[in-house]
Amino acid sequence: MTAELTYRDVGASLRGEAPPGFHALHRETLIGRGADTFASARRSLLSWQVQRRSGVRVQTASDVVAEGVEAVVGIGVGPFRISGPVRVVAVIDEPTRAGFAYGTLPGHPETGEESFIVEVDDDGVVRFVLTGFSRPGTLLTKLGAPVASLVQRAITDRYARALL
Repeated sequence: MTAELTYRDVGASLRGEAPPGFHALHRETLIGRGADTFASARRSLLSWQVQRRSGVRVQTASDVVAEGVEAVVGIGVGPFRISGPVRVVAVIDEPTRAGFAYGTLPGHPETGEESFIVEVDDDGVVRFVLTGFSRPGTLLTKLGAPVASLVQRAITDRYARALL
């Protein structure tokens, strides 16, 4: 049996919304120009490279992001590792926009969703857009909320640079 997601508003990160009681996250980064830049970023994004290039460990049975794929994502070193299970809840693969969103599963220290989108506009400008929402999911993350917020900010910075 498949575990239920730990939140209700599935897909809200793709709409740029944060449900009541959740911390909103939004970050846009210019990554270049042109069709080749978009194609390269798309390939990287849909093969977990944003996470891996950011120092996030991804354990999954699928090297390709697809709706329903589950993974365990983790940060840290050695015994100081924090990890949590996620499920891909949506995939976008359009001519000018590609990416995915994943949501947290039971056992993840946070509750929420993140979307990772790369898009190219009519002028050929390619941007990476990270949107999400979260709140502490365990007593430990509630007690360590200020530290967790700093860690989330640092990982978000790494995500933003991963496609440059």
